[in-house]
Amino acid sequence: MVDRDDLREQFTDAFEGADYPISSPMDLVPALPNGPGTKFESGDFSMTAMELNTKLGSGNFPYENVDAFVDDVMDQLDDQDLL
Repeated sequence: MVDRDDLREQFTDAFEGADYPISSPMDLVPALPNGPGTKFESGDFSMTAMELNTKLGSGNFPYENVDAFVDDVMDQLDDQDLL
């Protein structure tokens, strides 16, 4: 079972260092501690940032801050029953 709060915290920690506003997924790469290989794990959920990018739709870019981006990521993962 996925701990949504833990996963949200992992996403926030990884993406908060980006230079917001961001206009594409490529704007996030420099902020990631291990680049595209940065891994997010909670319960049955395990995905690298690169895998995450392939699962997400085009998003609602631009995002003005990390909370707006993470909210959208969580919603998209939930809509796809990945959480």
